[in-house]
Amino acid sequence: QVQLVESGGGLVQAGGSLRLSCAPSEQFYNINVMAWYRQAPGKQRELVADITSEGSINYGDSVKGRFTISRDNAKDTVYLQMNSLKPEDTAVYYCNVVGRASFLPRTPRNYWGQGTQVTVSS
Repeated sequence: QVQLVESGGGLVQAGGSLRLSCAPSEQFYNINVMAWYRQAPGKQRELVADITSEGSINYGDSVKGRFTISRDNAKDTVYLQMNSLKPEDTAVYYCNVVGRASFLPRTPRNYWGQGTQVTVSS
């Protein structure tokens, strides 16, 4: 069972920056999409950004122009550079991978990290 390990969360003042990383415990056989989601207290989990195997990128409206998602295909690692952080960015951030851990089964599945807390103080 592949596990996703996130790092880089913490406490930062408004206007500051953080960089999140997410690496798997073992290499995937195939990855379709890598993404970051977040969930604030009392709110639903929302997409922050995702990146496909072809490099196509999508951002949530609230983070466009401030956050940048990237990936290292050799390491199956995904990053989230967060700049100009705001108090409303405070949430638990989750890494997500849609892919296959091995040749079989052929159907991709969702993998989730344990989450990393990001707190932005005003």
